[in-house]
Amino acid sequence: MTENLWLLGDIFDFWWEYKSVVPAGYVRFFAKLLEFTDNNIPVYIFSGNHDIWLKSYLAKELNVKIFHKPLKIELQNKQVYMAHGDGLGKGDYDYKFLKKIFTNKFLQWGFSKIHPNCAFKIASSWSHSRRKKEKYPSFKSLANETLYQYAKEFNKKEHCDYYVFGHRHIPMKLDIGKGSQIINTGEWLSQQTFACLQDGQMQLLQYKDGKIQEYPYPNPEENPFLSRNLKTDN
Repeated sequence: MTENLWLLGDIFDFWWEYKSVVPAGYVRFFAKLLEFTDNNIPVYIFSGNHDIWLKSYLAKELNVKIFHKPLKIELQNKQVYMAHGDGLGKGDYDYKFLKKIFTNKFLQWGFSKIHPNCAFKIASSWSHSRRKKEKYPSFKSLANETLYQYAKEFNKKEHCDYYVFGHRHIPMKLDIGKGSQIINTGEWLSQQTFACLQDGQMQLLQYKDGKIQEYPYPNPEENPFLSRNLKTDN
């Protein structure tokens, strides 16, 4: 069985590549990715809404492959649809408009002319202020989960066995139709959750207390952490 690593975006809180300047830091992370690729384990990275400006640096230096759009691929005889997830589905029109600004070539050219110290200070301040507001996942109901609804609608037209997303910080693994599931990997910093496809079966796992185990709350509606915080949000 071929091993490979898929990173579903927002790997960096902010990332920008100048022609001859790259962001400081990430040395240990880059070394670990290089360890994978040097051992012939492919690494694939999707850009997210925080690192939408990933270009060619990682591909050239670390031999990884970058994706900026959703990908449907066959893995272990299963049809898998993967994406970061930002901007997919109905709604979130403010962000979709903002994404058009972020991906505008002229505006990108203008931002690249700002000195790196100033540019990163601006971007990091904006990103950090956004993150401080996200004290806990804002789960309301599955009806309001755009990626869940997006996968259900997409699956009516084109069947996939698994729909795997990042973006939302809520781990979930739910049926969306006959033989189809949506898996949201959650996030690593506080939950240490990830997905693993082995022998054609996708699991939602968690690294906890030095061990890998199955994530205990695949349905966010049954997650006591989310339920507890929902009460404080009312």
